[in-house]
Amino acid sequence: MTDIFEKFNSLNVMIIGDVMMDSYIWGKVERVSPEAPVPVVKVSKKENRLGGAANVALNIQSLGGKPFICAIIGDDKDGAEFLSL
Repeated sequence: MTDIFEKFNSLNVMIIGDVMMDSYIWGKVERVSPEAPVPVVKVSKKENRLGGAANVALNIQSLGGKPFICAIIGDDKDGAEFLSL
């Protein structure tokens, strides 16, 4: 099994796919909204992480490989945040 992981050290991997940000929100449900049966959450923490093909690239990198991503990223606030991750 270690043989497989050692081979990643010299591996270049091209990843073509949809990249995205996964948004996580932590909080506490304080009540149910009177307008619709949905919980109202008091947010204590927010975090964005790389998702989709970008997450695959992180996994390849963590195994020692060198990922190359081919994807389209928007020229907006979310695109800038994605690139900062």
